[in-house]
Amino acid sequence: MKILITGGAGFIGSAVVRRAIADGHQVVNLDALTYSANLENVDGVAQGSAYAFEHVDVCDRPKLEAVFEKHRPDAVMHLAAESHNDRAIEGPLDFVRSNVLGTAILLEVARAYWNGLDEARKAAFRFHHISTDEVFGALGEDGDFTEETPYDPRSPYSASKASSDHLVRAWGHTYGFPVVITNCSNNYGPYQFPEKLIPTVITRALEGKNIPVYGDGRQVRDWLHVDDHAEALLLVLHKGRLGETYCIGGDASKRNLEVVKMICAHLDKMAPANTSHAEKITFVTDRPGHDFRYSIDSSKIEAELGWKARMPLEAGLEDTVRWYVDNYGWVERIRERGFHSDRLGLVKG
Repeated sequence: MKILITGGAGFIGSAVVRRAIADGHQVVNLDALTYSANLENVDGVAQGSAYAFEHVDVCDRPKLEAVFEKHRPDAVMHLAAESHNDRAIEGPLDFVRSNVLGTAILLEVARAYWNGLDEARKAAFRFHHISTDEVFGALGEDGDFTEETPYDPRSPYSASKASSDHLVRAWGHTYGFPVVITNCSNNYGPYQFPEKLIPTVITRALEGKNIPVYGDGRQVRDWLHVDDHAEALLLVLHKGRLGETYCIGGDASKRNLEVVKMICAHLDKMAPANTSHAEKITFVTDRPGHDFRYSIDSSKIEAELGWKARMPLEAGLEDTVRWYVDNYGWVERIRERGFHSDRLGLVKG
């Protein structure tokens, strides 16, 4: 199968690219190469005949049309998106452009291409939209998100992703376009851009800086290793029922502060400092509108497709910390491109 993967130079996208090629598929990696994209993430597969790269923005309809005509994919996996909540607070319209308008344009280009396929290829075609659990809003102390949870986005980022989910379902319902949607919990693992919680903790600790924790650190997230997620996404692409939604979680809910302390304990072993890294933890002003808890019930994908997260959080964090310690040059090259771990997302008026 030839799969067009949008956002394939990003964190989750690159994991899907690597996994798809390992599984024997051909991949067309389409990416606009914005600030968090990194083609180093796919260096291990980029030289093979199964891989092609197209430097294209999903909002550029003529170039998208040319990519479909050139490569003639059998399926689309749409991961291209702006995704960092703090950046969405400071620049929400960038998120509306990429996540809403970009999805709409991609849907229209893909639909026109699909309509021109012969009957066999048309019947086999799939458009898989990858989304987030944040579209469901926030949970209290108990309960889980399921595929039936009403949408209640609370941030510019989650609202933009909720909008894109609705567009995908509308194209499926109105045009009979063959779509499937997945909503995942918080991903972590190697190659994650150092603005998200886990790589921020690791990289700032390695640099001897304070480790910021938003608010009191009691927020709860369900953590999903990116390799488990990539496996689930490809399984849904091949075997998921058209028109359906599948929630994908790691069955690993922890308070943010607990996760930070777990990371610090691994760093104390792998990159010891004069004192425990946990002593650098600093509580900072919380993110505006910070959701309290996310947790996913993955029973539908487990029952229908036989998938279950395999990476325990403790082992996954150890693996992730080891990767950043051993590959710190990857982070340094990102710093050389101008990224700094300064605080974003505080409403100034």
